[in-house]
Order: sequence, then C-alpha cells, then structure tokens
Amino acid sequence: MLYSTEQLVSIAVTVLLVMFSAIVHEVAHGWVAYRLGDPTAKEAGRLTLDPRAHLDGFGSVLLPLIMAFLGGPVFAFARPVPYNPYRLRHPRRDELLVALAGPASNVLQALVGTALLGAFWSLAPGAYASGTLSLELVGGTLDLLTTYVYVNLVLCFFNLIPFPPLDGSKVVLFFLKGDARRKFYELSQYAMVGLILILYVLPTVLGFDPLGIYLNATAGRFYDALVTLATGV
Repeated sequence: MLYSTEQLVSIAVTVLLVMFSAIVHEVAHGWVAYRLGDPTAKEAGRLTLDPRAHLDGFGSVLLPLIMAFLGGPVFAFARPVPYNPYRLRHPRRDELLVALAGPASNVLQALVGTALLGAFWSLAPGAYASGTLSLELVGGTLDLLTTYVYVNLVLCFFNLIPFPPLDGSKVVLFFLKGDARRKFYELSQYAMVGLILILYVLPTVLGFDPLGIYLNATAGRFYDALVTLATGV
C-alpha cells in the first residue's frame, strides 16, 4: 500500500507525539517516587525529558510506527523508569501512587492539549481572515492538537489495563499481601509476552479486538467530549 506525503507526515507527527507523551509518562513515575522517598530514578539520571534517556527501540519507535501504518490506535512505551518500592516511605500505598502518576500525567497532557485547542479554535478564524495563518497551517495545527489529546487518552487508558506490567496491575497489587504479593511480582517478569499475545494474536486469529473495543469506549468517548468542550462542535 502506497502512502501519500500527507499521510506519511501525519504518521510521523503521531509517532513523535506518542513518544513525547510516553516519556512524560515515565518521568512522572520517577518524579512521584522521588517525592515519596525513592531516589532510584534520580540516581539513574532518568528524571529528565531528554529522549536519549528513555527511548526503547521497539516500544518507543517500532511499535507506534507499526500501529500507525495499520491505522489503529497508536500507543507506545518508553524504557520504564526504575524505582525501588522498598525505598518508598509507605511502600504499599506509595507504589500505587507511583503507578497512577503515569496515567495521571497523560490526563494532564490531554487537558493541556484541550485548552490549547480551545484557544486556537477561537483565534484561528480571525488569524486566517487577516492572512496571518494559511488554511494549511490552521488545519495542520488542529490535527496536531487533536492528535496530542487523543494519543494521551489512549496511553492513559491502555496503561490502566490491570495486567502486568501495565500500571493498572499495581491497583490489583495494592490489594494483595504476603505470598500472593510476592507471586504477583514474579508473574510480572513474564506477563508482557502474554499481553502481546492477547492484544495481537487474539484479534488476528479470532477476529475479536478487545483492545479496540475498550479504547473506543474509554479514550474514544473522552476524546469526543474534550474536543466538543474545546470547539463546541
């Protein structure tokens, strides 16, 4: 399948926005852990937005490219920011807060994107009428802002899936104690393979896409609501 220049540019922009949003997501984990007593991420030099400290070849570049070319929801992951739950002041509670910091950062980014979209939506007609902005620039900026909102909502709700090693699994972990908690940690080391099988093999073999259904019902609906809030359309 051949892609037009416009489509390739759109794919590149989407992947870059996903990469940036995923990096902010990981830094948020490390920053909250640091504030709660664990300096592991700071000691590893990971409390930075410098992409060189975070990018994962597969998760940050190849995976979002594949998903963008396939035309479905695009998500990615950066290299997880290290933290040590035993260095947290209140390990059981604080581990949950550290986990939720990532999705919370994506919600915050989506809200920032919504605010920028609303401001641009109100200013664009006048700027276009005066010749300050071209129609192409107006359209490109709107695409950029709406994509930024959408990819952050996708990253938020994808990471809230309660399956190791996603952040949502830490919500489950919060309710586990003793031997069950230890076994859950052991399971987390191998769960990514199972997650990929569920997300990719299941739709391919059975034609059933639970991830797409879930993201449409969560990220998709919130996206529609935020865009309507920003533009009134």
